[in-house]
Amino acid sequence: MILKFSILFFSAVCVLLSSCTSAISSKGTRITSVRTTAYTHSESDHIIYGARTAVGTPLKYGMVRSAAADWSVFPVGTIFQIEGTPHIYQVDDYGSALVGTNTIDIYQPSRSQMNAWGVKNVNIRVLKWGSFSKSVAIMKERQGYGHVRNMVNRIQRS
Repeated sequence: MILKFSILFFSAVCVLLSSCTSAISSKGTRITSVRTTAYTHSESDHIIYGARTAVGTPLKYGMVRSAAADWSVFPVGTIFQIEGTPHIYQVDDYGSALVGTNTIDIYQPSRSQMNAWGVKNVNIRVLKWGSFSKSVAIMKERQGYGHVRNMVNRIQRS
């Protein structure tokens, strides 16, 4: 029954993420002790963007949820799961405070949920790595911001 649910769950995620160019791996790459924080669209440094991601899509909070990261570490489109949770996260946002920290910011729809998350070290399983070239393409016109320029430079050096 659990195997059947897992297969159905990952199939549903693939359908939801129809932009996936390759199949999502149910095994993935395990990364231990990843520092996570939380953010919400009503924070002062995010309010000018509203409830939208750096990709330009609405922030997600359902079975698939938005996450922000340093795109030179976790490129746009990276799909991961926090071990022990049923949700899938998609890196579709970035933040200046994340660059160079290896921290992933988990989207929460309210300040109370953001504060309740706090800071957690979690194990994640990367189910599908995103695209560095897509990350650079999105950030190309935004290099007037130092944190964006830093991410682009780190990607281009690697």
